Amino acid sequence: MGKSASGKDTLYEELFKIEDLKLHRIIMYTTRPIREKETDGCEYHFVNDKEADRLLASGRVIELRTYDTIHGLWRYFTVADEQIDPSEKDYLAIGTLVSYQKLRDYYGAGIVVPIYIEVEDGLRLERALKRERKPQNQKYEEMCRRFLADAADYAEENIRNAGIERRFYNNEDRSECLAEIAEFIRREQKGE
Repeated sequence: MGKSASGKDTLYEELFKIEDLKLHRIIMYTTRPIREKETDGCEYHFVNDKEADRLLASGRVIELRTYDTIHGLWRYFTVADEQIDPSEKDYLAIGTLVSYQKLRDYYGAGIVVPIYIEVEDGLRLERALKRERKPQNQKYEEMCRRFLADAADYAEENIRNAGIERRFYNNEDRSECLAEIAEFIRREQKGE
């Protein structure tokens, strides 16, 4: 987890390439539109509002976040479905402080371990702007909304209240940050 443009997605994908970690994905659900180069069931399960409401009514939704974007309400959520069995596999998922806390409360503090990515705000804003300058993106208002929302969502008090003690800094050398996270995961897998 971490603020927008902290490099979560890139680090997430790189961690799956490290074979000895043997990590598995938790595919979350969303009502936001699918983006170019995304595949349903890979990055997310893309569902409409009716399907999201059905899953909520089933009582299987562990955590749900709703964002009031400039494109409308988008929901992101995790479902207790057949894809997750923490007694059999180690998983990696991207989420927020709130989603982490809900997953931790559902599965247990010893089962769900936080990996918090931090990037200096100026660098994060630069990265976000670079990403939005691509012709297929150019959603500057949404970029600004997310940047400001993250300041509140990831306030120091919220980080402390979530029990986050360790931070992984992704300011300059991504490979260094990746190596630190991989070693952290190895130690967790060994119970150290």
